[in-house]
Amino acid sequence: MTATPPTLSRTTLWIMAATAGLVVANNYYNQPLLVDFANTFSVTEAAAGRIAVLTQAGYALGLLLFVPLGDKLERRRLIQVTLVLSALALAAAAAAPSLAFLTLASFLIGLTSVAPQLLTPFAAHLAGPSGRGKAVGTVMFGLLCGILLSRTIAGFVGAHFGWRVMFIAAAVLMLALVFVLNSRLPRDQPAFTGSYASLMGSLWTLVKQEPVLRETSAVGALQFAAFSAFWTTLTFHLYNMPGQYGSDVAGLFGLVGVLGASAAPYAGKLSDRGSPKLTVLISSVGFVVAFLIFGVAGGTLWGLAAGVILLDLAMQSGHVSNMTRNIALNPASMSRANTVYMCVRFAGGALGSAAAACSWAHWGWTGVCSVGATLCLLAIAVQYLPRGEVRQPEV
Repeated sequence: MTATPPTLSRTTLWIMAATAGLVVANNYYNQPLLVDFANTFSVTEAAAGRIAVLTQAGYALGLLLFVPLGDKLERRRLIQVTLVLSALALAAAAAAPSLAFLTLASFLIGLTSVAPQLLTPFAAHLAGPSGRGKAVGTVMFGLLCGILLSRTIAGFVGAHFGWRVMFIAAAVLMLALVFVLNSRLPRDQPAFTGSYASLMGSLWTLVKQEPVLRETSAVGALQFAAFSAFWTTLTFHLYNMPGQYGSDVAGLFGLVGVLGASAAPYAGKLSDRGSPKLTVLISSVGFVVAFLIFGVAGGTLWGLAAGVILLDLAMQSGHVSNMTRNIALNPASMSRANTVYMCVRFAGGALGSAAAACSWAHWGWTGVCSVGATLCLLAIAVQYLPRGEVRQPEV
């Protein structure tokens, strides 16, 4: 039997949410700066765009290697170690002498910036079954604000101080968080006592025995692929519009997206009280409508802003509901269920970024919108596939 978890105070929950936002932002600072990278190292936009792809790929690998350890190791210490590693990777990016070095550093940034996915099941565990959805929604609100505001901050810093300053500041923030979390997070020892090999092997057991997890992972991957397709190419689209808007304008769309991110706590409460599966389906429809807006009115700033609000609203509602479904499957394997889901989801994000970069090079903005809409339609189709009998995993 495991001990009763400590009570999760409101202050601690919001510190966890803020930490999730600050850490996940590391993966997205590069997106409004891609044109700046291209100019600094005298390379094409397509070459600079690979940085966004490799960062997402690194994050997916980090989820696979490190997040399962949340079921095995003391969580607070594990989170602190990942923050120190993130700080080192960010410092390497700031000092990058070439695009190849920056690309490698960006991969390492993604690989080590996995603390949000350790914090989410941690918060759900501390909150208990009755407050699980609300806790997940709150941490996810912080996370999505980090994703969106990272673009605003990076765009501003890049335009006024240079992109290297952004990575230096981020590295300092990671080290500061180590000390903050040491004083605020409780110690918590998970119940899994097997080897790392058996821990990793149990991931496949979860995939085989949990059809709900397979469904949420597939839908999450397709939705995030569409989300990443838009944000990866937005900077290029704005730069090619008549106003030739720069990284600062691209970053401002992150502020617009916060309106959509504010749905997270409410989506979490709905998941505690109602049907998270229905919320996910509605969110997929919202994705399709958002890309229709981008296709029809994406040549104007107001059209892009309207689409961004709906895109981020759909994104956050679907993501929180998917995670709530996953975490409810088995309290002893929260981190591993989150690993499977997030790893597949961010692999989808990397593929979405790659598909968007290719579509942009060949068909421009119309190609990007077509890719995004197609991915969202596939997400709807996945939710209507038969899932089979739901069984509890033997982990």
